Amino acid sequence: RWFMKTLKNVIKATIIILILLIGYFIYSGYSMYKNALNKVSINKMVSAIKLKDNYTKLEDISVTYKNAVVATEDHRFYKHGGIDLTSILRAFLTDIKTLSFKEGGSTITQQLSKNIYFTQDKKIERKIAEVFMAMDIEKKYSKNEILELYLNTSYYGNGYYSIKEATLGYFNKLPSNLSDKESVSLAGIFSAPSYYNPNYNAKINTKRKKIVVSKMIKYGYLDSNKAIELLK
Repeated sequence: RWFMKTLKNVIKATIIILILLIGYFIYSGYSMYKNALNKVSINKMVSAIKLKDNYTKLEDISVTYKNAVVATEDHRFYKHGGIDLTSILRAFLTDIKTLSFKEGGSTITQQLSKNIYFTQDKKIERKIAEVFMAMDIEKKYSKNEILELYLNTSYYGNGYYSIKEATLGYFNKLPSNLSDKESVSLAGIFSAPSYYNPNYNAKINTKRKKIVVSKMIKYGYLDSNKAIELLK
């Protein structure tokens, strides 16, 4: 009896501590989100980004590249409202198994939030702030506008911070002129830009390109015949 009573008390105390911790992180994340908005509103931030010289409209970016990015980074992008609970749960379980905080389960909208408002530090409260910001962004902008902003604010390695800088730097081409092979090559670098970039290691980039192509097949952006061509 004593043991069972003690065990129940320990379980209750643990649950209370977990609830308090969750509440603390949600409050901290929400505060981070509100503080960011108080400094610069989303509309002002987006307007400033669109005024940059290297800003590229979505219609001026290779279709294959856009498809490759969505397939690789967030294949449910056009279906969710800014956060993907399935991906978050999968990432959470992976982090528990590996005892790390490597998997984020971030959507393209969350990554855009991080790009324009937050640091790259892997902190729980920052991830929560991203969620609040992502839901706000989804209310204000269409999916194509969000994708356009994401491609213009992401880091591509080698000091390139927009799609136009990356295509000119790596291939000496404008985003609209990328070949399908170049599009697939560039789409795979987001998870580790300096490691996967086309100028760093051709073998590593080729391996990554195979993963991108396999995801494009899986999510209906490519057929197997076209995939073989891209990997030649």
